[in-house]
Amino acid sequence: MSPCYCHRNCRCCLKVSGTSSEISKRKTMACVMENFQEKVSHIENRLESLCALDIDSKPSNVRLSSIICTIGPATRDVPKLVELMKSGMNVARMNFSHGTHEYHQGTIDNVREAAKIVGQELNIPNYLVAIALDTKGPEIRTGLLENGATAEVELVKGKSIKITTDDAFKEKCSNEILYLDYKNITKVVSKGSNVFVDDGLISLRVQEVGGDYLICDIENGGMLGSKKGVNLPGAIVDLPAVSEKDKQDLVFGCKNKVDMIFASFIRNGQGVREIREILKENNSEYIKIISKVENHEGVKKIDEIIRESDGIMVARGDMGIEIPPQKVFLAQKMIITKCNLAGKPVICATQMLESMTKKPRPTRAEVSDVANAVWDGADCVMLSGETAKGDYPMETVKVMSAITLEAETSINSRSLFNELCSKTAHPIDSTTAIAMAAVNTSLNSKIAAIIVLTTSGRSAQLLSKYRPRCPIIAVTGDERIGRQAYLYRGIVPCLLPEIENQDVEKNIQTGIEFGCLRKILIPGNSVIVVTGEKSEVGFTNSIRLVQV
Repeated sequence: MSPCYCHRNCRCCLKVSGTSSEISKRKTMACVMENFQEKVSHIENRLESLCALDIDSKPSNVRLSSIICTIGPATRDVPKLVELMKSGMNVARMNFSHGTHEYHQGTIDNVREAAKIVGQELNIPNYLVAIALDTKGPEIRTGLLENGATAEVELVKGKSIKITTDDAFKEKCSNEILYLDYKNITKVVSKGSNVFVDDGLISLRVQEVGGDYLICDIENGGMLGSKKGVNLPGAIVDLPAVSEKDKQDLVFGCKNKVDMIFASFIRNGQGVREIREILKENNSEYIKIISKVENHEGVKKIDEIIRESDGIMVARGDMGIEIPPQKVFLAQKMIITKCNLAGKPVICATQMLESMTKKPRPTRAEVSDVANAVWDGADCVMLSGETAKGDYPMETVKVMSAITLEAETSINSRSLFNELCSKTAHPIDSTTAIAMAAVNTSLNSKIAAIIVLTTSGRSAQLLSKYRPRCPIIAVTGDERIGRQAYLYRGIVPCLLPEIENQDVEKNIQTGIEFGCLRKILIPGNSVIVVTGEKSEVGFTNSIRLVQV
C-alpha cells in the first residue's frame, strides 16, 4: 500500500470514493480518536494517564505539529523540494548565516515552484508551504588563519593563547594568537571567564585581561579553522540586535514576501521592536517575527521577549554553550509553557535528529527528544543540518513525522485543556469563549475535525491554544494567513480565495470537501463548525455539530 502525502502527512491512502469495502477500510484508519490512546485523553490524573499508555495503540492519522526543514545544498533543487513536501515539510527555512542573496533567491523560487508541482501531482489546489528567513544575528567570530581560509591549526590543551582585537591580526591567526571581531570583549569578560570557540568544541579560560587582548589557557583543545563562532557564556554582550547584514537580509525578505523571520540571538524586547520597525518601513508588518532565544540574557528576559514577539524558537545549539547544557531542558520546558499560556507559537530546534545527517536511523535518545518536545507543548519541531546537508533528508522528515504522531496521540488532552482554561484571564471575550467551548466539545465527543472560517487567523489560533486532539481546518481567503497558520499546532490551512463572495454554508462545505481531499474526513464523521455572524475581522460567535 503506497503512502499518501497530504499537508499533515496523513497515513490514509485510499480515496474517499470507492467500493464499500474500500470505505470500510478507510473508516478503520480515518482521523477519529478510536483506539488512538483514547483512554489516556480522558484521565485527568497525570500518573493514571501515564499508566494507561499502550504501546500497541495506533497513533492518530493526522500530524498536528508542523515540521520546519532547513534548505541547503542537499535539498534546494526542485525535485528534492517536491520530495520534502511530500514527506511532510510544512515550512522551508533559509539560513542567512550562509549564502548570498542570489543563492537564497534561487531557493525561494524553487520552493514556490515545487509547491505548485506538489499541488498538481496530489490534486490539491492552492497547496501551501511557508517560507522562513533565519537571520545571522549579532555574533562574534575569529579571523582568518595566516595559512589561508581552508587551513587548520591545532590548539593544544594546557598551553596558552593570546586573543586580540587588533585588526593587524585579522588575517594572521595562528595557534599562538587569535583575532576576534568583537572590540569590547575586554570590557565584558574578566579573569576566570570562559571563551568557547567553534560551537564549544574548543574551551579557553581567561587568565589576563589587557587593553585589546586576553591571555587564555587552553582547557579543551582541537583543530581550529578560520572564521569560527565564539560564545562568551555569562557575559552581557553589547552587540547591536540587528547588524547591517541583518538589515539588508530583512529588506530582501520583505521584497520576496517571506512569511516569517527567525530572529537570531534576541536578548530583550527592544531587539524585537527594532526588527518590527524595519519590517514596517518596508510595508511588511504582516511578516511574523519568531524570536530565537539562545543565551542567558534571553532566557532571563523571556517574558518581555514573548510579549513583543509573534512566536518563540527554543534554539538549543548556542543556548547549550551560553548556559550549562544540563540546564537547557529547564529553559526549554519553561519557555514552551510560557508560550502555551500566552497563546504564542513555539518552535523546538537544534540537533533533534542530528545522527540522521549521516545515518538512516535515529538514536533512541533523539526519538525521545522529539517526542518530549511535543509533550512539552512545542507547536513546531525543526530540522537543521539533517535536511540542509544530510544524506537522508526525506527519511529524516518521515521519522520525525512518525514520532510526533505517537507523541501527540498520547498527550493527556483533557488535563491539559483544563489547565489552560484555568489560566485564562477573566473576563473572557466571546471569541475565546467559543474556542474553549468548541475544544471542550471535541474532547467530549468523537470529533474528526474542527472547521473554522477565519479572516485574520485569530479564531483558528485560539482553537490551537486550547489543544484539541483533532485537526483544525482553517478556511481562509488570505494565502498569507494560511501559510503562517503552520506555526500553530493542529491548524491545517484551507485556502479559499472566493470566501468573501460565497455564503457561509458553501464555505463550510468547501472545508468539509477539503478535509476529505486531505483524507482527514470520511463520510459519517462528525465535525464541529465555528463561524461568526458579524463581518468584523476576528469576530466568532457560534459553534455547531455537522455530520460529513
